[in-house]
Amino acid sequence: MTSKDAALPFVLSLDIGTSSVRAFVFDARGRRISGIGAREPLAVRVSSDGAAEIDAAELFDAVARCLDGALAQSVDLLPPNAIAGVAVTTLAPTLVALDRDGVPLTPVFTYAETRCAQDAAALQARLDEREIHQRTGCLLRTSYWPAQLAWLRRTRPAVFRQAAFWATFGDYLELRLFGRRRISYSVASWTGLLDRMLLSWDLRLLGELGLRPGQLASLVDRDVPIQGLLPEHTARWAELADVPWFPAIGDGAAASIGSGCSGPTRAALTVGTTGALRITLPTVAHVPAGLWCYRIDRHRALLGGATSEGGNVVAWLRDTLRIDEDPDVLDRALSALPPDGHGLTILPFWAGERSPGWSGDVRAAITGLSLGVTALEILRAGMESVAYRFALILEQIEQAGVTPSAFIAGGGALLASPAWMQIIADVLGRPLIIAAEPEVSARGAAILALDALGVAVDERDTATGAVGFVPNPDNYSRYRAAIARQQALYRRMI
Repeated sequence: MTSKDAALPFVLSLDIGTSSVRAFVFDARGRRISGIGAREPLAVRVSSDGAAEIDAAELFDAVARCLDGALAQSVDLLPPNAIAGVAVTTLAPTLVALDRDGVPLTPVFTYAETRCAQDAAALQARLDEREIHQRTGCLLRTSYWPAQLAWLRRTRPAVFRQAAFWATFGDYLELRLFGRRRISYSVASWTGLLDRMLLSWDLRLLGELGLRPGQLASLVDRDVPIQGLLPEHTARWAELADVPWFPAIGDGAAASIGSGCSGPTRAALTVGTTGALRITLPTVAHVPAGLWCYRIDRHRALLGGATSEGGNVVAWLRDTLRIDEDPDVLDRALSALPPDGHGLTILPFWAGERSPGWSGDVRAAITGLSLGVTALEILRAGMESVAYRFALILEQIEQAGVTPSAFIAGGGALLASPAWMQIIADVLGRPLIIAAEPEVSARGAAILALDALGVAVDERDTATGAVGFVPNPDNYSRYRAAIARQQALYRRMI
């Protein structure tokens, strides 16, 4: 969409993800303006002991450079003062300890952090996980704050005592920009410490973890803006000095809205660095054992499952196996291979498992290797193995009494590979509709900000194209057997 054809007002949307920070501008109909787009790569520090963290200062600087780039591009493309709001979506959950001056005492810990596996197990043994799961929508597993906080309390007691505040990167960003901290119901629900029905911090859990409510940010809904950048930032971003900024929302919530999945009939399937399958519901009375339930806002909930595996598995396999062919050539070669024709069974848990089994400290496994197996077959087997995890998540969603009729595919890793999209369509036995807008998370955050500004957007408008990939019934049958084989391996190993 060119700026000449765009409809006012405009929203600047920041998408703070696992592998990069991106900034775009969307018009009043949720259409991305061509020619405006800044991107800064991120380096998540990982280690063999389960670390998965990002330096807080480096992440803030990446956001700042994206703002610089997007605003510089906007000068010649947008009218003066055309940006009416700033939307933010972040990877979720994240955790950082702050001192009394708001200075980080720790890196930003991400959802892939697994050094707290021992602490997650201890919490599960001590507390009623099923009851907490229903109350918060989250399990007592490594991805969430309770286990990570317990780990910090055990292994870094001095830091735990020194921490005046506990923050997500979203409220830390607001602190840096405005001198105040707030957290949306959406992002708070990803921490595992929000009572999802009362929309308040869960005081019983805070007490168990040794936290005080005042150490957490004030809760607000996604439509409550903040204005007035601190003086140190107004010179750099004068255009945004008094523009409303909306609190960060979780990347999964943003991706669902940006994909046009605002109700139970349309499921959002997103595969970037990691993956997720989710549906939007007005409320969720009971959360199935292997799924989570987060909030989009006070009116809507998000039911689904997320995987720690996605494009990261493909990237690791390509790098390790030294597969450096042109992406289009490689994708055609992958498409030419028969489904499950390699004799391999893979548990793709390079970063631990989230949904549906939540074994955070489990590691990947490949069985069936022989001298005749090629690097290309291993890569395809890895892509298939990730797809099987989505099939298991879908089974649990349907057991909850919800049967989506359309699946909207989004996420950079998935959209870059027609071969993978066909694999997933065959594995699920359902057609995949390609998201016409690849930046679904940024679009979703922008749509919610526009709604808060009083501009109604049909999120399905321009969000999706035609059905892209129709399942092959024969392939579906072969993959059902492969899923059973993967589950048998899973049961032996876990």
